[in-house]
Amino acid sequence: MESPVPARHCDVAIVGGGMVGLSLAAALRGLPLDVVVIEPAPPGGADAPSFDERTTALSNGSRRILEGIGAWRRVASEAAAIERIHVSDRGAFAFARLSAEEQGVPALGHTITNRVLGAALDDLCAAAPRLELRRPARVTAVEPGPGSVGLTVEGATPGRVEARLVVAADGAKSLVRTAFGIEATVWDYGQQAIIANIEGDRFHGNVAYERFTPDGPIAVLPLADGRCTVVWTVATDAAPALLALDDAAFLARLQDAFGWRLGRLRRVGRRHAYPLSLTRSERQVAPRAVIIGNAAQGLHPIAGQGFNLGLRDVATLAEVIADELREHGADADPGAPRVLDRYADWRRGDRRSVIAFTDGLVRLFGNPLLPLRAARGAGMLLFDLLQPAKDGFARVTMGLAGRLPRLARGVPLA
Repeated sequence: MESPVPARHCDVAIVGGGMVGLSLAAALRGLPLDVVVIEPAPPGGADAPSFDERTTALSNGSRRILEGIGAWRRVASEAAAIERIHVSDRGAFAFARLSAEEQGVPALGHTITNRVLGAALDDLCAAAPRLELRRPARVTAVEPGPGSVGLTVEGATPGRVEARLVVAADGAKSLVRTAFGIEATVWDYGQQAIIANIEGDRFHGNVAYERFTPDGPIAVLPLADGRCTVVWTVATDAAPALLALDDAAFLARLQDAFGWRLGRLRRVGRRHAYPLSLTRSERQVAPRAVIIGNAAQGLHPIAGQGFNLGLRDVATLAEVIADELREHGADADPGAPRVLDRYADWRRGDRRSVIAFTDGLVRLFGNPLLPLRAARGAGMLLFDLLQPAKDGFARVTMGLAGRLPRLARGVPLA
């Protein structure tokens, strides 16, 4: 009879090795901690770039976080700067503009393909001596305990993992969140986001566009190679017909809705759609557990805040853990109540305000009533004229509002 495989003991187990989970692992790799990352998907191959890669918009605060964990220098050459933001409402003459020059910064943010950023984070984690990546592997059972959390793992390196702190970075349908009895509220927006890469016959000029239409917002983000990524929000029942169109017909519909700021739209990649909802966990912590990223909050893409909010989860958690190690030395415990309470108190305000901000935009610009549309137009024009209002909005979109963790301020973690 074979003897059982001994449990793997670690300080932190991160369930979910997507970009938020790997960002946390990369942030912790310089601390004296044993970290295990458990991710169901196998490591990505070194495939050649395609026309259809998914893209993420990074705020300036997120760029600083990525600089602090060592990832930005690996990806900066393949990121596109957002130098201006142009917001408009279809059917109205109103518009609003933000510029990096006006804010005294080189860029308002950046866009980067997920493949590039994911590969950089993966390389950082793979080279860390006290960090173990288990892929493909999945957690099948979670057993909370007073001194550690037991995880049953199947797949690569199966067995039991005992962690003093478990971090749920496993998405909106988080198994870990559910295992700790944390409920999540879900509000279905009745919309789907159609995502594709496009080319026009006019260079994007490093401008990001947000175009509000009666059917839903259209975001067009610049890419480093001259292409753009479009995120087109439509009613759920309208998405299948748009996906079924041939390329020429799809581009014609998009041209009509978005306009001609990129000239004639002449190429589109594969189209993908996913349903949009607001998912919000009732709590972000439980005994020896923290819920971060989409497991804690899944947002509408209207303002591109989801990943940026998740990165601030990462930077804050890494900071409170680093402080615990510095303040308590050999008695430090990353899963202690004092650590989790500090994290929850710190994140509460930012999380609440960003959720309210994105949800409010969806509801404001999704209302077709003519009086409200007129008020929106007047408000947008006024906003474009009032520099203090633009400065405040810019700080939110750049991820520089409120109390910031050290990494988001460009200060080393430890």
